[in-house]
Amino acid sequence: MGRTRQPPRSRTRFCIGFIVFAVFATTAPCLPAEEPGDRDSKKPERVRSLNVVILSTMLADTKGIGEWGFAALVEADGHRLLFDTGARPETVLKNAAELGIDLANVKDVVLSHHHGDHTGGLLSLRQALMKTDLQSLSRTFVGTGIFQSRPREDGGETNETIALREPYRASGGTFVEVSRPVEVFSGAWLTGPVPRTHPERNWSGRTKVRTSEGLVEDTIPEDMSLVIDTDDGLVLISGCGHAGVVNTLEFARRSVREAPVVAALGGFHLFPADEAALNWTAGKLREMGVRHFLGAHCTGIEAVGALRGRLGLDRRTCVVGAVGAGFDLKDGIRPGTIAR
Repeated sequence: MGRTRQPPRSRTRFCIGFIVFAVFATTAPCLPAEEPGDRDSKKPERVRSLNVVILSTMLADTKGIGEWGFAALVEADGHRLLFDTGARPETVLKNAAELGIDLANVKDVVLSHHHGDHTGGLLSLRQALMKTDLQSLSRTFVGTGIFQSRPREDGGETNETIALREPYRASGGTFVEVSRPVEVFSGAWLTGPVPRTHPERNWSGRTKVRTSEGLVEDTIPEDMSLVIDTDDGLVLISGCGHAGVVNTLEFARRSVREAPVVAALGGFHLFPADEAALNWTAGKLREMGVRHFLGAHCTGIEAVGALRGRLGLDRRTCVVGAVGAGFDLKDGIRPGTIAR
């Protein structure tokens, strides 16, 4: 049977469309993401070795200094990534030095959201580390909406991350916008902005964000987390969890793999949660099989203690995060001295 020829007008439209797509693909700031089902069509690659070390949080252990902020170094199968950068310009640099950690060859950074206690160290870290390696912290992943204006009533700007954008770019750094789940290296996924399926209200409600519809309540819509897929299950690394730890984990399990949760690490903004909220959160986490919980930053000391009993965990598997504390797949949580 003869081959059907494409009408000339259709071919022209196809060519024009392809050219537009090619130009867009080379200039768009968004990182391409896999469509749902893409991963099912190929053999999944999972992380075999994982080590996470907290470099900024409120509780300091025998080394380092504490602050209201968060940062963690994530090392997985030879890949190194800095998740958030702390609040003060020097905190992560000083804590890494005291802990004997060299950050000079860490290329990638993830900023979980726009708050200054997670982005404050980005520029100073980049400027210090590029003296040794120009590629250090040269690529920063951010969720869609991180640079939206959050104006004050007096006309000032509350989004401190906006001021970092141009100086960081001037240093040779690149921002990569993430709008949906994407695999940044084999077995490591960024959630992108998380759908708010459950009414976990993990933000202050005091600020407004400028949108195309005008000023609306700032729910920190760009909030995203890192998910590590291992043979044992998923490991979640969170900055503040403004989207809600349950919303985030459920979205991760839909997007990455329907698997038990080996560990939830980082900040989860549960310090103001009442008993009802903690009971509900614990029930959902139990359903997902959470085996380790390292609550740092805004999780709250009382909240971690409350979750420990409700999750059926103990002092080895549910602890308050401190500077230098961490997690690895072989030994679980390393709580440090103060939180042991």
